[in-house]
Amino acid sequence: MKSLCVYCSSSDRLEPKYAAAAEQVGREIARRGWALVYGGGKTGLMGSVARGTKAGGGKVIGVIPEFMKARELEFTEADELISVLTMRERKMLMETRADAFLALPGGWGTLEELLEILTLAHLEVLQKPIVILNQDGYYDDLLRMFERIVDEKFMRETIRGKFAVARTIDEIFPLIDGWTHQPGDAKWYQTR
Repeated sequence: MKSLCVYCSSSDRLEPKYAAAAEQVGREIARRGWALVYGGGKTGLMGSVARGTKAGGGKVIGVIPEFMKARELEFTEADELISVLTMRERKMLMETRADAFLALPGGWGTLEELLEILTLAHLEVLQKPIVILNQDGYYDDLLRMFERIVDEKFMRETIRGKFAVARTIDEIFPLIDGWTHQPGDAKWYQTR
């Protein structure tokens, strides 16, 4: 069984459209026979994607730090709930358990996870599909920043082949299924 790692917000203060989309993503994960790998939480988009996956009959694998469990923030209905001590352990375990990655809208934690996985792809440490769901233009400014990074030569154009952008939920899995590893310029150790 393939698994999709989903990075997303844990905030419950969001507009309902974000939770609805996250739940729909979860149902699509289940419909396709994939498992969800995610941060193990029950709140915000994290809870929505987990509930959607479970409602669709899919498998939910949560990876949660002990401090979050102590606050009773875990999704207790997960098929597998793995406890770790640190956020770094959490990210590493999620990375190793996933066949592909999806970033839904989120805050600093989501951005940090997304940028780390993109960095690993850039360095050729990771060769798995990475998709960003740009729901209602949420990531427009970030994507413009990515372009500026390339335009100002902080990174080479090959980075563009390390991720795909979906505008709708229907575009996510075709991008994952059609993904082909694009070798980047991993010669970061050279100064040329």
